[in-house]
Amino acid sequence: MLSSAVLLLLLASVHADICRGKTCSQTGDPRPCTGEHCPGSRSSRPVRHSHYATTAVVRPAACTDEDCVRSPESTNHTRDCKGFECRLPLRIRPRVRARACVGESCVDGAASEDSSPSGAEQLLPVHLADRAAQFLGDFPEFGYPSPEVGGAPLGVQLTCDVKPGENEVPSEDALILHLQLAKGQEKLVEALRAQQVVIRDLQHKLADQQEALLSQQRHILEQQGRMYEQMDAVKAQYGLLLDTVKQVSFRGLQGELQSYFESHLAGLQSQARSHLQNAVHKADAKVMDVVGEAHIPQPLIGCPSACGADHFCDFQRDPPQCEKCTMCPPGFFLISSCSPTADTMCQDRDECLGLPNICGERVKCLNTPGGFRCLGVSAREAEKGFCGHNYFYNQELQECQACSDCDGHAVVVPCMAVADSVCASPSEGRLSQSWSATVVVPSARKSRGHVFPGLQLSVRSKESSDLLSSDGGQVTFLQHGLLWLDLNLAIKHSCRNFLQVGLRFNSSQEEEGQDLSGVRIEQPEGKYIQGASVSAGLEVEPNDTVSVLLRSPNQHCNQSKDLHVYDVTTPTFSLLWLSHDTGAVAMSADMSLLAHYQANYRPTFRITSVSDPYMVGLTHDSRGVRFTESGVVKFVLQQALYSMGHTCIREGFFLIAYASRNGTGQEAAQAFKTGVNYRDTSITLSGTVAVSGGDTLSFEITSPSQCSIRYFGDSTGISMLSLVWIPSAVSSALTATVAKAGQPLGAVRNKPLTFQQVSPDSPQVRLARSGEAKKNFVFLERGTANVALNLRLIHSCNIVKVTLQRSGSSGGPVAQQVSGHMPEGSEWASVGLRASFQVENGTAVYVTLDCIRGRINQISHDGGTNISILWVAA
Repeated sequence: MLSSAVLLLLLASVHADICRGKTCSQTGDPRPCTGEHCPGSRSSRPVRHSHYATTAVVRPAACTDEDCVRSPESTNHTRDCKGFECRLPLRIRPRVRARACVGESCVDGAASEDSSPSGAEQLLPVHLADRAAQFLGDFPEFGYPSPEVGGAPLGVQLTCDVKPGENEVPSEDALILHLQLAKGQEKLVEALRAQQVVIRDLQHKLADQQEALLSQQRHILEQQGRMYEQMDAVKAQYGLLLDTVKQVSFRGLQGELQSYFESHLAGLQSQARSHLQNAVHKADAKVMDVVGEAHIPQPLIGCPSACGADHFCDFQRDPPQCEKCTMCPPGFFLISSCSPTADTMCQDRDECLGLPNICGERVKCLNTPGGFRCLGVSAREAEKGFCGHNYFYNQELQECQACSDCDGHAVVVPCMAVADSVCASPSEGRLSQSWSATVVVPSARKSRGHVFPGLQLSVRSKESSDLLSSDGGQVTFLQHGLLWLDLNLAIKHSCRNFLQVGLRFNSSQEEEGQDLSGVRIEQPEGKYIQGASVSAGLEVEPNDTVSVLLRSPNQHCNQSKDLHVYDVTTPTFSLLWLSHDTGAVAMSADMSLLAHYQANYRPTFRITSVSDPYMVGLTHDSRGVRFTESGVVKFVLQQALYSMGHTCIREGFFLIAYASRNGTGQEAAQAFKTGVNYRDTSITLSGTVAVSGGDTLSFEITSPSQCSIRYFGDSTGISMLSLVWIPSAVSSALTATVAKAGQPLGAVRNKPLTFQQVSPDSPQVRLARSGEAKKNFVFLERGTANVALNLRLIHSCNIVKVTLQRSGSSGGPVAQQVSGHMPEGSEWASVGLRASFQVENGTAVYVTLDCIRGRINQISHDGGTNISILWVAA
């Protein structure tokens, strides 16, 4: 069918023409051909199929002469073509070269070009195209008649391209390979079909397992539903029982039983007693059986004594005992409160029911005790806060748990996305605490020690504390934190040169101890009491110890003959403990030895320890301490010196602390020390000052110009600076000086001192307002206080006492310091005290002055006299 269609298309494009004459088929003469040699116009002859191409060329115009000769144009169009060129259009096909002609009918090229009907004619060979046309003309059923196609002769061109390798017969090896490939393909198809069968079996088994799992889940849900129903029933029964128990009054039952026995059942008293005795042996019975016909319940057989407010009587024990009421853990809610006869009842909060979309729409939520679990949630997603507010991700259980509320205790670390809240214990919840004790010199018979190598004084206290213990005459700390230590000591000695009082610190992490601070008490020319105050700040860990030592450079000084400590009625040793939660910073620094003598002196510091160097550090010249943030600073400076000159005795020395802000220094505190001649002594100053970020604290020692002084420094703590910086959020400070008017003069016996406030007002502590006696310092908030007093005066008293008193019904002495008469040749004397104690809202303290056998002549108010108060939140 396809070849027939191709032939029809080719025949439709051919125009047949009439040829008359003998040689019409061999010439290109356009005249019509007539004669016996003219082939009939057979445009519809069939074309014979072949693998090789033949070309059917359109005949030229009709040739009427017998000797018609084909023109060059007709020759060019009737050439044989091979391969791809047969498909090219006629205008771009390559031209045919002239072929050699042999025979009578051959005409040379020139003659053929100029041929005419009257010229010599020569017959050309018959081409294959002409034979094809004649062949087609023998079959009239193909093509169209000549009149239908314009009368032109029919030409047909058949092409067949033969490419090498396409029609070749396969070899034997290729055939075998082809068979093997076909066989392998069949095996592959069979293996795939077998795998499909196995996959279908696995799918069926998986569907069966899923159905079994769903049935098990439905069964579990049904059991949970029944369990919840049983719990609801138990709750209802327990509620009814609890209501019944609460309605029963022990006193009412006893009164009813007594009236019943007296009026109606006087004869059944013995029987009732027997019933009561039998019920005593039944410890688990909560309510007694009915007695008599009135069916009146008897009293509960319970605990031997009444339980406290947060306790209940546990009848499950034998015998019943009082137990502490249970607190509902995080993630549970209260069903019934604790009662005298029953413990608290709590139930787990179902977060999945309360918050349906707590895990999202596509994640399944599973309720757990105290929390919930989101199936498929990773720890990385939980770290982003997936559990929500008041919940954290428990990595061990891999579920969300409710955060602990600390039950009223302080929260040390708040609840985070992957960590629960850290609650403070009752001791850890405190920010500050104070403790006081008395320092006693042991007798020579018991200690058998001498002052020269160092004599440890005994620290004794009746006040118990969970922060420390005072066994063995020293203080052992049980918790870590920061400490501020104060010691007030009044002593009389005859040791040559001087006697040194100091605090020694023994760390549990180190073998050797460390001398915190020390004060030199010079040898007086006469025998009199000298008061000395020693202070230090440090950071402690559990099992660290602090002790009080006496030393002398003279080996002939022993305690049996040369030491006499004045016995006061108040504690002489006190400490202020600060928790690390306050954010306080402790620092200590030493001062170097000055090689030459001079009058005024600005010490240079070298830091020995600091808990946070970012917050507290030295200035660029190492002569001051700078602070990064605002807060309150409690400081002490102790400097050992050697003085020469009678001017030193007469005018003495001043130690001044300056608080500098923006390059402007302001005096913060000042202390006075009576001078000595050719003696070793020391001067000390303790105070409290409020600082801001960028402020500095520096010191200066001033003396008369005619006085030559050499300043010492070593590792025994005699020349050191110690301070504690406390953030202003939990602390405040107040500074005042003695008022000019109204001071007690003459024979003074326990007279209070009046003060004038110097520093700005503080919201936690203030001096009494106008209209009130300006002797009281009133605390407006609960906390811990530290007081440092420096008093400069002129007197003729044998003993001068300065006492810090607490006013009110719970008043009494808090701390006391004693000093003897003035040295000969001196114009002024000094006395002071330091102490720490607890205060409440409304606590008021004041200072009294007492002169024994003498009189008070003058009290300085412009220099050397001041009081500083530190308050820290409890």
